[in-house]
Amino acid sequence: MAGKDYYRVLGINRNATEREVKQAYRKLARQYHPDVNPGDKSTEEKFKQINEAYEVLSDKDKRQKYDKYGDQWQYAEQFEKARAQRAPGWDFSQQGGRRVYYTEGDFGDLFEDVLGGFSFGGGQPRPRRGQDLEYPVEVTLEEAYRGTTRTISFTDGRRLEVKVPAGVRTGSRVRLAGKGERGGDLYLRVTVRPHPTFERRGDDLYVAVGVPLVTAVLGGEVKVPTLKGKVALKIPAETQNGRTFRLAGQGMPHLGNSSRGDLLAKVRVVLPTRLSAREKELFERLGELRPV
Repeated sequence: MAGKDYYRVLGINRNATEREVKQAYRKLARQYHPDVNPGDKSTEEKFKQINEAYEVLSDKDKRQKYDKYGDQWQYAEQFEKARAQRAPGWDFSQQGGRRVYYTEGDFGDLFEDVLGGFSFGGGQPRPRRGQDLEYPVEVTLEEAYRGTTRTISFTDGRRLEVKVPAGVRTGSRVRLAGKGERGGDLYLRVTVRPHPTFERRGDDLYVAVGVPLVTAVLGGEVKVPTLKGKVALKIPAETQNGRTFRLAGQGMPHLGNSSRGDLLAKVRVVLPTRLSAREKELFERLGELRPV
C-alpha cells in the first residue's frame, strides 16, 4: 500500500537535518505559493503537499512516528498498543516509500480496530458501516487561532456546517463522527496558509519586531503584533540586534485544551535615515567617544 513520501515532496533525503528540512520548505513555499501562481490549481495542490510534509518532518516526535509508520503516523500509539496487547507476532514498517505489513495468522480485528480496515485471512468480509469521507479544508492562521466554520456540500445534495477547532495545523484531521456516507465518519484534512508576519513552529509563533536605534540603545517600549492585537514590550537599554523576547501565552492555542504556545519576538534594530546636520554631528561625536 503506497503512502505519501514527505521526504520526496520536500526533495530531501531521509537523513536530512532540521535545518535542511526548513531550508527546503522555505525554498519550495516561495516557489509554489498561491500568491505567486494565482489561479494555478496544480501549484496550489503542490503547495498544500509541501505544507503537510513540513508540518510532520519539522516536528521531531511526528517525524519519528512517520519514519516508522508512514502517512499513518497519527495512529502510532494505537498500533503500538495493539501490537503489544493483541498481536505479538505482528510488525509494521516503512520501506522505500511503501508501507509493508507483516502478519502471523489472521489479524483482521487488529486492523479493524486501528484503521477501520478489512478482514485479513481467509474468512468472509465483515459487514461494515458506511464509508468514511475526507474533505480538504484550507484556513488562515487567524482562523486556526480562533477556530472557524465551513459549509460542506456533498454529492448527494446534503449541506453541512462544520466547526474547525482552534489550534489546528497543517496535517490535522478533524473527525466528525457519523457525518460521512451512511453513518461513516467525516474527516476534515486541514491546511493552514503561511502568514506574511508570523512563522508558526508547533504552537509557538515567531515574529520580527522593528526597534529604533535610540530605543535599542537607551531602552524604551515598542508594540509587538499578535494574532489578537498589539501588545507592549519593554526593551532594556543596550539591547542587541537579534535578541529574542518570549511573550508567554501569546502563541497558538493547543488543540483540545485551553493552554497556548508562546510568541517569540526577535529584535530587528532599525537605523535612522535622512539624518539632519545636527544628528550627523552627534553621531560623529559619538564615534570620537567610542572609536571602533
